[in-house]
Amino acid sequence: MSVLSLVRHGQAAAFSESPDRLTDLGREQVRALARHWLEQGLGFDAAYHGSLRRQRESCEVAAAEFRRAGQRFPEARELAGLNEYGAQDLVAVVAPRLAERDRDFAVLWERWLAAPAAGGRNRRFQRMFEVLLARWAAGGLDEPELEGWEEFRSRVEAALQQVRDGNAGSRRVVAFTSGGPIGVAVQQCLGAPASAGLELNWRVRNTSLTSFLYSGARISLDAFNELPHLSRLPHLVTFR
Repeated sequence: MSVLSLVRHGQAAAFSESPDRLTDLGREQVRALARHWLEQGLGFDAAYHGSLRRQRESCEVAAAEFRRAGQRFPEARELAGLNEYGAQDLVAVVAPRLAERDRDFAVLWERWLAAPAAGGRNRRFQRMFEVLLARWAAGGLDEPELEGWEEFRSRVEAALQQVRDGNAGSRRVVAFTSGGPIGVAVQQCLGAPASAGLELNWRVRNTSLTSFLYSGARISLDAFNELPHLSRLPHLVTFR
């Protein structure tokens, strides 16, 4: 029986000029996770990360913490199938177009744009973003140049299958990815409706652990969205 642990990347610099990078807090979240693994005597036989900077940096920070402790961390493989959906394109390109033709969405869009940096801006973004992604997942956006929801789900499923196929037997594998792929992985494992993948995505916290047990074609969910490394560090718990 093998174990696959999916780790959501550390906090990234959302709403900045360079949003696909870890913040200092995000790096500390990852270091806390790596220290937890070391304290538990846990190591890995294989490691993966997506091609997004925040995913790669999360893996690199964890590996550096292992090396600092004199422990081996496997050389990580990049797997673009673990990447998040195109959230930046959806917000920057699709949302303004949708606001032009959908008055209800335009209200949410304008409220977010008008919100002060400190004073509910993140909450207003979340309300707008949830509606935008629901439309995207339902196929309600006519944007053929962007990856669709079903394409995203298929891409993630293929990547996770590739990881499992390449790590048969008693193996412990870690993959640094994002909330969307983790939601899809849980949805597919449980045989839940496709929409559940998107709903789960909203609950996935930075550097949380979601683990699966697998052997051959069998796979089962062992843990979802756990933060054992932050149980005594509540100030490091973030969703975005």
